[in-house]
Amino acid sequence: METRPYVSWELMNSFLIDAFKGYGVPEDDARICADVLLESDRRGIESHGCNRFKPIYIDRIVNGTLLPETKMDIVKDTPTTVVMDANNGMGMVASYHMMELLIEKAAKYGMAGGAVFNSTHYGIAGYWTTMAEKAGMIGITGTNARPSVAPTWGVEPMMGTNPLTFTMPTDEEFPFNFDCATSTIQNGKIEYYQRIGHETPAGLVVTADGGTMTDSGQILKDMRAGKCALVSVGGPGEETGGYKGYGFTTIVEILSAALAGGPSLKELSGKAPDGSNQMYRLGHFFFVINPEFFMGLDTFRKTAGDICRGLRNSKKAPGAERIYTAGEKEWLAWQDRRDKGVPVSESVQKEILEVRDKLGLAQYKFPWET
Repeated sequence: METRPYVSWELMNSFLIDAFKGYGVPEDDARICADVLLESDRRGIESHGCNRFKPIYIDRIVNGTLLPETKMDIVKDTPTTVVMDANNGMGMVASYHMMELLIEKAAKYGMAGGAVFNSTHYGIAGYWTTMAEKAGMIGITGTNARPSVAPTWGVEPMMGTNPLTFTMPTDEEFPFNFDCATSTIQNGKIEYYQRIGHETPAGLVVTADGGTMTDSGQILKDMRAGKCALVSVGGPGEETGGYKGYGFTTIVEILSAALAGGPSLKELSGKAPDGSNQMYRLGHFFFVINPEFFMGLDTFRKTAGDICRGLRNSKKAPGAERIYTAGEKEWLAWQDRRDKGVPVSESVQKEILEVRDKLGLAQYKFPWET
C-alpha cells in the first residue's frame, strides 16, 4: 500500500524544468532532462528518477563536475557512425541528440552506431533505446560509470555498474525492454535503500577481506573510499556464473571507452589524485538497427511478440503468480501511475523544497505541504 504523497506529472515536470533552468541549464535541454528523470519514475524505476535529481545532477552542477550548458562537438561523422564530444555537459542532452542522429542514419542505411565521450550520467538507459523503438527500430546502449564493481575474485571497485540495454518493437502494447545494470545491484538502488532506511541484501557487496555488508549508508561511504565493491551479475566467484556478469560488465566498459578513445576504470572516479573534484568524463555507446532492412518491421514485431507470449504462457513454478517478459513490469507501473503521479519519499521532499526555496520558485506548492 503506497503511503507516500503523489505529485502530478505536470506539476513535477514543470518544477524540474524550472529548477534545471535555475541552475543554468538552457530551457530546451532542461525539458529533455526532466523527461528522462520522470520516464524512470513512470516505469517504477525510482533509483534513476526524482530520487537522483538533486544528488546526481544539481549537486554536481554546484560542485563543478557537471556543466549545465552542453556544447556538443561531432569529431567524426560517417554515413552510419558518429563520435561526439559532450564537453562535460549534460549526458542526457548529448544522448538525446546522438539518438536523433542515429535514427536518421538507420532510416537511410539500415544500421547506425555512435559513441559519446567526455560525458556525464545519462539517466535511465532504456530512454535512449526506447527512442529507437518508437521509430520502429531496435535500440542498444551502454555506459560506463564511476568505479564501484569488482572483477570476479577481486575486491577492489574497478568498473561501473555498466548497463547493457536493449529495446525491441513487438506487436503488443509494450516493447521488449531489457534495461538493467550488469552488476547484481546498482548504486542508485543502494542510494534509494539508504533514503528509506532499508538494508542492502547480503551477498551483493564484497568487502576488502572478502566478506559482505548490508548497511546501505555505510556501503556508499566505503565504496567511495575503495573499501568495498559491488559484484557483477551471478555473484562473487564462478560457481553461480559471476564470471559471465563480469564479462558483460567488461564489454560495456570497453565499448563505452574504446569506440571514442575515452577514459576508463578509475579515471572515471570524479576525483583527482589529490582528492579534489574533477570531471567524470563518462562514455556511452549506442546502436540502432532498422528491421525494415531485414524481413520488415511487421514480421519483426509479430515474431518478437510471439516469443514474449510463448515465454509468459509457459509452465510456471509452483506458487508463482505469473511469468513476465522484460519491459512488462515497467508498463504495468505506468498503467498504475498514469493518473496518480509520481510518489515522493520524505527525503526527496526535503530536497525538492530546498531547491525550490533556494531558487525562489514560490509558485510551486506540493501535496505534502498541506
